Amino acid sequence: MKAEISWLDDPQTFRVNQMPAHSDHRGYATVAEADTQKSRFVQSLDGQWAFAFARDPQHRPLGFYQPDSDRSDFESLTVPGHIELAGYGQIQYINTAYPWEGKHYRRPAYSQGADQPEPGMFSQDPENTVGAYVRHFTLAAGLRHKRVSIEFDGVEQAMYLWLNGHFVGYAEDSFSRSEFDLTPYLQAGENLLAVEVFKHSTAAFLEDQDMFRFSGIFRSVRLVAKPRLHVEDLTIQATLTPDLETGEFSAHLALSAAEKLAGSVTATLFTAAGEQLWTTTQAVAEELAVKATLPHVHRWDHHDPYLYQLRLSVFDDAGQLVEVVPYAVGFRRLELKDKVIYLNGQRLILNGVNRHEWDAQRGRAVTVADMARDQRIFKAAHINAVRTCHYPDQDLWYHLCDRNGIYMMAETNLETHGTWQKMGVVEPSYNVPGSLPQWTLAILDRARSNYEMFKNHPAVFFWSLGNESYAGDALVAMDQFYHTVDPTRLTHYEGVYRNRAYADRISDVESRMYDPPRDIEAYLQNHPAKPFLNCEYMHDMGNSIGGMGSYMALLEKYPMYQGGFIWDYIDQALWVKDEVTGQPALRYGGDFDDRHSDYEFSGDGLLFADRTPKPALQEVRHYYGQYD
Repeated sequence: MKAEISWLDDPQTFRVNQMPAHSDHRGYATVAEADTQKSRFVQSLDGQWAFAFARDPQHRPLGFYQPDSDRSDFESLTVPGHIELAGYGQIQYINTAYPWEGKHYRRPAYSQGADQPEPGMFSQDPENTVGAYVRHFTLAAGLRHKRVSIEFDGVEQAMYLWLNGHFVGYAEDSFSRSEFDLTPYLQAGENLLAVEVFKHSTAAFLEDQDMFRFSGIFRSVRLVAKPRLHVEDLTIQATLTPDLETGEFSAHLALSAAEKLAGSVTATLFTAAGEQLWTTTQAVAEELAVKATLPHVHRWDHHDPYLYQLRLSVFDDAGQLVEVVPYAVGFRRLELKDKVIYLNGQRLILNGVNRHEWDAQRGRAVTVADMARDQRIFKAAHINAVRTCHYPDQDLWYHLCDRNGIYMMAETNLETHGTWQKMGVVEPSYNVPGSLPQWTLAILDRARSNYEMFKNHPAVFFWSLGNESYAGDALVAMDQFYHTVDPTRLTHYEGVYRNRAYADRISDVESRMYDPPRDIEAYLQNHPAKPFLNCEYMHDMGNSIGGMGSYMALLEKYPMYQGGFIWDYIDQALWVKDEVTGQPALRYGGDFDDRHSDYEFSGDGLLFADRTPKPALQEVRHYYGQYD
């Protein structure tokens, strides 16, 4: 198969030769490896890659992925990282507009009619920068003579992949894991991996989040080997019966084999202290399910995030252990009853924040230390919930929320703000995805990636359809998808507030942004159909967060008011060397000669970008502490 640059212009081409999305479990060769979370089946490709930058598709290095290509002029770039923060291209911060507005007249493909596909919009874009990446590798011992795939945790925005000169695949969803099978193209000894990253494609219309616009391989990359018997996918459900004491556990497994599908799988559930609670063994099959009813389980919640440990042990037909898959399990009961959301029989109150992934030096290439520090700040400030605005986060963040009892609104990577709101006015004449069939499959794919990756995390309470993308039949299909694959969780979407025609078909909650308390109270007093939560409120910009007590007072009066998520957690700003003083300084939108820009609007967090708390966090700690 040949890579086609025209895919950049086609919203119907967003995934080529990718492996199906699946759960985020990891396989290990032994129990000891699983205990230390160091798998011989995994080989990191993070580090230095050879790199060449092009200002547009017409000037990119053609054929650079061929083994005999001359790459003597390539430089070096660190992966993970943003191309712009390495000194290439333009750093730009914008909120609702698109990066090309004021320079190029563009409408999303098919938004002006089924006969208007808009060819060449991005493939011939004079400002669509391109990064060419090359990495040589030799398989580590634990990966040799096995099926091998490659995982990209985040590439912004459209990527083409080659191995040893062979085209492997294409992906667009910047914030979801993209996985490709490398097995047919691997060779003994050294291998040549090449990635071409375009800053813009039709995915740009779907990724109009309020943030700095970057590009590149900004999350980790790794090779992953599959043993001869392998757990491809794992779906866990751990709920409570109405007595809130009895646990209902099930695990559905999908398995594959290098040659023959024969052997057995033992599933064992341990307490947090390591005591065996339950076990069963079944013969290997392409799909198998295990179930158990467990009395007197320890419930999972914010104050007591108790996690059992599931261990899957896969044996071949000779009885030899070939793979161990561990996963943390939390039992809880989430239900919508009498128009109120309950967790384990208690009304749910969300002391939440919206959290962009951000590091003042690395942008969205956040570190383990960043995430650990955020969890500590959450605990100190009585923050019990987080919305992953407005895309899926790094996998580790979900595990940390499981361990620390942080309730999650897991958001799909979707925002099309600039297609329906212009200069503050609702004007959806070329809104996508809307009800356009040419865009529907792309957003359903993003929903599937979000669900499959994070479906096993007890911290996830809501599947959010995305942010500020108006409404339409495509979002109805997304809501139906989430409800079909996962009846144990709720769906969220604020955009139906802008188009009430879809209010009865999208979202289990009434969700609004920045409504004053009096308007929320009016809703709650008028026989509402759904419980209310603020997916964004308070907007902590400048000397803000005043009046927070008026929102919190609603919790006392109205059980259907469930709290919300402050906008937002951390400023988006970057460390630079001040030209005058020579000292490091934080710079915001507009400080990088970026035009157009939304300037200091990137500074609306409870923390400064270096994670120094602002005075507003004291107000949050005070009020959230009353309901923690």
